[in-house]
Amino acid sequence: MSRPARVHAVRLGPRSLAALALTSAVGVVAFCWPFLAPPDSQLTAHAQDAPWLFAGLLVLLVAVVAATISESGLGPKAVAMLGVLAATGAALRPIGAGTAGIEPMFFLMVLSGRVLGPGFGFVLGSVTMFASALLTGGVGPWLPFQMLSMGWFTMGAGLLPGPAGVPLARAGASRWERLRGRGELLMLAGYGFLAAFAYGTVMNLAGWPFLGGAASNISFAAGAPVTTNLARFVAYCVATSLGWDLGRALCTVVLTLALGPAVLRALRRATRRAAFETAVTFDGPAR
Repeated sequence: MSRPARVHAVRLGPRSLAALALTSAVGVVAFCWPFLAPPDSQLTAHAQDAPWLFAGLLVLLVAVVAATISESGLGPKAVAMLGVLAATGAALRPIGAGTAGIEPMFFLMVLSGRVLGPGFGFVLGSVTMFASALLTGGVGPWLPFQMLSMGWFTMGAGLLPGPAGVPLARAGASRWERLRGRGELLMLAGYGFLAAFAYGTVMNLAGWPFLGGAASNISFAAGAPVTTNLARFVAYCVATSLGWDLGRALCTVVLTLALGPAVLRALRRATRRAAFETAVTFDGPAR
């Protein structure tokens, strides 16, 4: 029996992968520059300008990736599903905002990335964060960092093992290919838990270097050894965001386990009916 291919709303070609790798590389530099820049570099000397510089670069690069991925097969059906999921995620984000890190949008991103694949996941995460920023008035130099981080978060769910399109009864299927039901939910919940902490840690890097002298024991120290700044950053995360990240992680796990089966079924049914890889054709007028 031939193996059914997993359906992807967006197929990543060589050009898309190259653009995505370039964006991710620049994003890593944008987040980690305090540990990479020499003490006497101009970037360190103009630390207060750095978020605007990197925000401008990330906006351009995320736009390039979105355009390239679109050229690789983001058809009208995928655009429609992208709009629905992004609008739902943007509407979920304000729920519980400011209350112990309760952010229900994260579980939807995990499940959507799982079903629709890494390419769609990256686009969905970025677009959802952009839409939610417009909805909540959270537009600023931090927005491109949020878009990139959420793109990574959602794309990672699409890279988890166990292609979702393989039937359970296929002869010779490996245990990863047969992964469904409770095992799949536990994997997604575990990923959501760890990725929620990773998202918070990465976003801390976007703001931590600009504390100045407000908190001398945990703020970035220009010219200090990398080990010293790493220790300060860990202390900053523990002191300022550990509780919030834990709330986000637990909320993601609870919603994934409670609502995951229903949402996964709905997403997979919609994906099958959409038949993303079937070309849309229009018949000519009847004669």
